[in-house]
Amino acid sequence: MEATRKFLRAAGLPGGDPGDSPTSSKRFSDGAMYRVEIPSVEGPAVMEAVLAESARRGVPVHRVSQGSGGMLLTDDELRSMAELGASSGTEVSLFARPVAGWDTGAAALAAGSAGLGAQARGTEQLVHVLEDIRRTAEAGIRSVLVTDLGVLELADQMRTAGELPADLQFKTSVQMGLANPASIRLAARLGANTYNVPTDLSLAQLAAVRAAIDIPIDLYVEAPDDLGGFIRHFEIAELVRVAAPIYLKFGLRNAPNIYPSGTHLTSTAVSLGRERVRRAQIGLDLLRKYWPDATGSGPRPDGLAIPAWPSDSAQASVQAAGVSA
Repeated sequence: MEATRKFLRAAGLPGGDPGDSPTSSKRFSDGAMYRVEIPSVEGPAVMEAVLAESARRGVPVHRVSQGSGGMLLTDDELRSMAELGASSGTEVSLFARPVAGWDTGAAALAAGSAGLGAQARGTEQLVHVLEDIRRTAEAGIRSVLVTDLGVLELADQMRTAGELPADLQFKTSVQMGLANPASIRLAARLGANTYNVPTDLSLAQLAAVRAAIDIPIDLYVEAPDDLGGFIRHFEIAELVRVAAPIYLKFGLRNAPNIYPSGTHLTSTAVSLGRERVRRAQIGLDLLRKYWPDATGSGPRPDGLAIPAWPSDSAQASVQAAGVSA
C-alpha cells in the first residue's frame, strides 16, 4: 500500500488517517476556532424563537440553516428571514431545492438508493434548483445549502459571472455525503465555502479532511435520528482541536422529521428550535469545561454570510423577539 500512500502525499493529501489526531492550526478569518449553527430553522417564527432563546441563555448563534428550501417560503417569509439575519448578525442558510427526493421519480425512494435523493435529477430540475438559489439571493439571503456537485459548480460559475451575488456563500449539506479528503477537497475546488461532513467521522478521519482543505468544516455534534442520532457532546473539545475552523451543529435526537415544513408544523418547529439552543448551551458548557482556552467567534464575525437586508423593520422584529443586535 505504500506506493498508493506515496501517491496521495504527492497529490497534497494525507497518506492515511493520522493516528495522533494533530491539532489544527487553521482558523476562521477572525482568528476563532469554532462557531455555532442551529439547523432546521424552518421559517421566520422559528428563527425568532431561536434568537430569543439564544439571548435568554447567552448562547451565541452564528448561523441558522433550514431544510425545506427557499422554494417553500413565501416572498414575505424570505424577506423576513433576511431581515432577522441582517439585524441580529446571523447567517441564514436555506436549502437549495428541489432535488430527486421530492421529485416524481421512484428510484430515490428505493431501499438501496438513499444517496440519489440529494441529487438534481435531469436538466429541468437542475434549472429549478438554480432558480431557487437565484430567488433566495434576490430576497437578500447570502448562504444556500447545496447537495449536488453539478449544482455547486454551476452556481459558483454563476457567482463568478455576476448572475448571483459575489458575496453569496455555498454551504454543502450533510446529504452530499462526501467522506474522504480527496472528495471533500474537490467540493472546495468547485466552490464550496464550508463543508458539512458525515456525522460519524472519527477524530482521525476529521484530521485527514482538515489537512486537505482550508474551508470550515460543519459537523453535527448531535445528529437527528435519520442522520445517525449521535450525541458527541463530550467530544466537542477534541472536535474543535482537530477540525478547527468548525461550525458546531446542534441537531436533535428523538425528534420528528418536519421536512417539508409549513404552518401546520409551526408550533412543533418552534419547540424543536428552542431545544436545539438548549442543547447548544449544554455542549458549549462542556467545551469550556474541558478546553477553556478554545476561542469562539463573537457577534458579526468576519466571513459570516449575513443577509444583505439592513432595515429599521428588521431591528424592530428582532427586538420584539427579545434580541439586541
